[in-house]
Amino acid sequence: MPGKGTAPRSGRELQQQVVELAKKLGLKAETEVTAARRLWGAKRRIDVVLVYEKTGKNLGIECKYQARSGSAEEKIPATIKDIESWPIPGIIVISGEDSLPICEGT
Repeated sequence: MPGKGTAPRSGRELQQQVVELAKKLGLKAETEVTAARRLWGAKRRIDVVLVYEKTGKNLGIECKYQARSGSAEEKIPATIKDIESWPIPGIIVISGEDSLPICEGT
């Protein structure tokens, strides 16, 4: 499989690859950024926050690694709900050997 040698093997590695790509694109990247608290008081953290310093625009990225079938897909609805409460726009990045496409062409 092409790229297999550089593919992440964990969520932390995926997070680091996102940070490295952001830096190559000239974006500032911060990890594990606290963004308020959850209903039960736990700190809400965003995996990666990208900042385009020229405009001050931010983008939060939630990194999900899928080691086996079903592990990331089950988290997607909860993650989307979580992103809705962030103070900035957000996206989800999914990677892994068994990751399935979210959208498929018909």
